[in-house]
Amino acid sequence: MGLFSGLSRLFFDLGILSWDVLLTLSNLVRRNRRIRHVTPAGHPGYGGYWPEYRTPKETDSRCSCPALNAMANHGIISRSGRDISFVEVGHHIRATYNFSPTFCSFVPHFAARMLKKSYSKDTFDLEELDLHNGIEHDASLLRLDAAFQPDQSIKYVPFIEELLAAATGKDEDGNDIITTKDLSRMLGKRRAIARVVNKEFSLNFIHKIFGSTNAATLVTVFGGRVDHLHSFLHHERLPEGWESRIRQPHGLTLTTFNNTILRVELGVCEQDWAEAAREAVERHTTPT
Repeated sequence: MGLFSGLSRLFFDLGILSWDVLLTLSNLVRRNRRIRHVTPAGHPGYGGYWPEYRTPKETDSRCSCPALNAMANHGIISRSGRDISFVEVGHHIRATYNFSPTFCSFVPHFAARMLKKSYSKDTFDLEELDLHNGIEHDASLLRLDAAFQPDQSIKYVPFIEELLAAATGKDEDGNDIITTKDLSRMLGKRRAIARVVNKEFSLNFIHKIFGSTNAATLVTVFGGRVDHLHSFLHHERLPEGWESRIRQPHGLTLTTFNNTILRVELGVCEQDWAEAAREAVERHTTPT
């Protein structure tokens, strides 16, 4: 059974990657979706009209992913954040954020494997995704490490404020934007400080990539717009009139997304923050 399962997973991954390359090539020759028509007609958010936002109740389930939490807060997926289908969540991620069908198949499949559940038959609660060192990891841009805050649905506001204040770019309309270099710089700081203040710190290569992937969504899906990210990160709310900045007809493919992820990751330099890390240790306080 183990051998069969491993081969099945290998063929699935190879199939996804092959399909992804074809979608990437097709995106190069097909027209982009029109502005205000990125979200499909008939799906919540079409034309920038998102369903009512509600803050989560104490009994609701949330996780460390603002994108999933925002969909729950708007009722795009279960408002309670519970009993969510792996299959259906992929469809909603695609329609809401315009990720490619390959991305929206691969990620829920990965989550199902991580939780040892059936992709096609089982459901999950959002909080289950925060299995430490599964997808959730140390040195997050937005959360304290699990050693300091076991409930990873809880945002750490000073981190969010510092990230937004770190924006150095401007778009063509003069809006402040976060760039990939800004993200690399802040990830370097988080990693350098977390490495010395968290005695349980761990961050292997795959979790570094997860961290850069999460960061890269801020510039791909949101264009780095600080005003939009303020609502998204602080309140896990989709701004009124907002739509994904990804306009490719097949959405953001894994192949294309990896270009941004690698730019972020390769730009990370923990050594630039060695002094800040030493000061954090001397203060013996929660890292800021």
